[in-house]
Formats: sequence, C-alpha cells, structure tokens
Amino acid sequence: MAKTAGDARRNDPERTRENILEVATQEFAEFGLSGARVDSIAEKTRTSKRMIYYYYGSKEGLYLAVLERAYRKIRSLEADLQLAELPPDEALRQLISTTFDHDEQNPDFVRLVSIENIHHAMHMKRSSEIADLNISVIRTLQDIIDRGLATGTFQRRADAIDLHMLISAFCFFRVSNRYTFGTIFQRDLSEPQLYNRHKTMISEAVLGYLRSPVT
Repeated sequence: MAKTAGDARRNDPERTRENILEVATQEFAEFGLSGARVDSIAEKTRTSKRMIYYYYGSKEGLYLAVLERAYRKIRSLEADLQLAELPPDEALRQLISTTFDHDEQNPDFVRLVSIENIHHAMHMKRSSEIADLNISVIRTLQDIIDRGLATGTFQRRADAIDLHMLISAFCFFRVSNRYTFGTIFQRDLSEPQLYNRHKTMISEAVLGYLRSPVT
C-alpha cells in the first residue's frame, strides 16, 4: 500500500517541524508578526493549524521558534569556521566575511530582527536559547582579541561586544536599508564590485581599529 503525504509527515515529525519553520520564516519576514497568518503557513506546508499549535503552542510560539532557528543558523556557520586554528587577523577576516555573506544571503534574517526590534525584543526576552547562542560569538571574538594582543598583532584591547556591534552594524545596515539607501544614492549594494569593496572595507576598518594603539 502506497504511503500518503500525511503518513510521511507522521513518520518524520522532525522534517515536518523544519518545513513549518522554513515556511513560517518567509511568512513572518514578509508580513510581520501581526500580519502573518497561521492558516497560510498550514496551507503551504500541507499540515494543519492544529498540528502547528501542537508543536509550537501559539502563533507567538511559532514566531519565537523562527527567531531561535535564525540565530542558530548564523552561530552554527561561525562554529564551523574553526577560527581558533587561524592567526588572529585571518580569523577575524573570516568571521567578518561570514557575517557579511550571511546577511546578504539571508534577508529574511535581517527582516525578522528588524521586526523584533519593533516589538522591543519582547518575544526574544522569553528565549533562553537566543541568549545562550549569542554568547558563543562573543567568546570567539574575545579569543581572537586575546590572541592578537598576545602575539602583538593587535594593539588595542577592544570590548568583544563592542566589536560584535561594529561588525553587525555594517553588515546588517547594507541589507536592511538597501532599498532606501540605494534609491537615495542610486547604488545597487548587491553589485559584485561594490559588494566586494564593502566586504574589504569593514574588514580593514575593524582590523585598523585593533591595530592602532590607544592614544
């Protein structure tokens, strides 16, 4: 007897949840928390609203799961870089490049974070996972800074969170504001030559800051 789509979903709940989160990411990124419809997510995933609520409890619970998944993705990419094995300046370039490319390739992540800022991070505050996930990048940056100071590669003892904010601000802004900024200044921020120039710019800016002694 042939298996139905419903049988496949019941036999692979992990795949079902991943499919729900993938579609929900697109829905929330496009319409925001208030405009997103669970009925639409259920229809696109060929599941039911009841099943979604069974997994996530509520629309807000699903939205929070989407946020957690988004942060889990970028932190996982960083963990795969094995930066501790690289010289500190090269490790920092790799981390910046990964952040830069991730934000460009995942505009839904940028939109989701922007939406959560509109809500004053009220949903994110309910998640212990997001806080724990983001400790890893600060530890990574702190290790790079410490190694750079020990070898004389860096001269400035920067705060790791400040450095993370500096990197994130540039990478995030050029995606979140690409349409307004691009319209005002008539520039396509995804054009390859400009894209590569900006990637080099943020790397050199951060490295230059760390290499310059405090005066």
